[in-house]
Amino acid sequence: MAKENAAFSAVPETPVSESKPPLSSHPVKPAALRRLGEEPEKAEKKRGRQRYVEKDGKCNVQHGNVIETYRYLTDIFTTLVDLKWRFSLLVFILAYAITWLFFGLIWWFIAYCRGDLDHLGEEEWTPCVKNLNGFVSAFLFSIETETTIGYGYRVITDQCPEGIVLLLLQAILGSMVNAFMVGCMFVKISQPNKRAETLVFSSHAVISLRDDRLCLMFRVGDLRSSHIVEASIRAKLIKSKQTQEGEFIPLNQTDINVGFETGDDRLFLVSPLIISHEISEHSPFWEISKEQLKKDEFEIVVILEGMVEATGMTCQARSSYLMDEVLWGHRFMSVLSLEDGFYEVDYNSFHQTFEVPTPSCSAREMAEAAARMDAHLYWSIPSRLDEKVEETTEKAEEGSKERNGNLASLESESKV
Repeated sequence: MAKENAAFSAVPETPVSESKPPLSSHPVKPAALRRLGEEPEKAEKKRGRQRYVEKDGKCNVQHGNVIETYRYLTDIFTTLVDLKWRFSLLVFILAYAITWLFFGLIWWFIAYCRGDLDHLGEEEWTPCVKNLNGFVSAFLFSIETETTIGYGYRVITDQCPEGIVLLLLQAILGSMVNAFMVGCMFVKISQPNKRAETLVFSSHAVISLRDDRLCLMFRVGDLRSSHIVEASIRAKLIKSKQTQEGEFIPLNQTDINVGFETGDDRLFLVSPLIISHEISEHSPFWEISKEQLKKDEFEIVVILEGMVEATGMTCQARSSYLMDEVLWGHRFMSVLSLEDGFYEVDYNSFHQTFEVPTPSCSAREMAEAAARMDAHLYWSIPSRLDEKVEETTEKAEEGSKERNGNLASLESESKV
């Protein structure tokens, strides 16, 4: 039995709320996208809130009406790497098959023009390529030449200068094809995209108090024992806005500070961490209350970047939270427990939250209330001091009057 350390785990008084799976998003039609800049409120009411980034990190953006498609060919290497696996394998097979067929056809054409096919079996005749008796054998010789197999049955002779030149060209071109295609496949295989599958984000974000300040929090974790080196976290608020001049900006991006100034955005991701954004006057959530959170429409995109320890390649994991995936007045369950000589992470509680007492007002209203209270204390303390001073002066005056009265009575008695 594991003994939980009180410093890491705490049992909530309220029942734990299980995180619900994210709602399925409906695909956006092109007409809805065209309406995004004209009538955003009507379009969103009709289709619901459309994600900008899916929960698994895929960006829900498609590029249409791209006229300058030649730009993809200028960067053919990246284009091939970005292709899906079935298309990459098709291009890989076609690249080799076409070169083999092309050079096989040329070898057959040389043999046909020299008349080697008409003198088959004649020992006095010196062909360009020995034992080449048709297109199939020319195709096999092309494969042997380009792949440097060299079975030894079909060989080129020194009486064919055009064959020697073709042999050099095929050897050079074959090396180039090998380098290009093997390089593409190696880069595609070694891409760290799948490494992001083991970097997990909490299914919900929460807003609660930390050190008497409202904070937006979410949790990140790494399922692998090999760590992410130089890990850093960023967050963006995706929300449409309208300028003072009346310009509508769809999907405007606003930076959310998660510790850039203090260095808290650089993570040592050995165990799950809770990333906190303090809602201050510079925060985009400064005027958002619990009731307004239910009515507002926005999306929070979180980005985790770092280098894979095993390969040294840069990896990026993404996720997002819609407004209904931000829980007000909740806190994450603890996942760390102290075992015999090590710490254990319980990922069953990774997404679980529990309710905590949290003001339903916005951070701005909390700051204004705190300022009014400070001002009240500031003015009340001097007034109380003044009252005490007045009381002491009154008492002193009364005492002096009593002493003066006693002296006057003594003087009258002495005269008598």
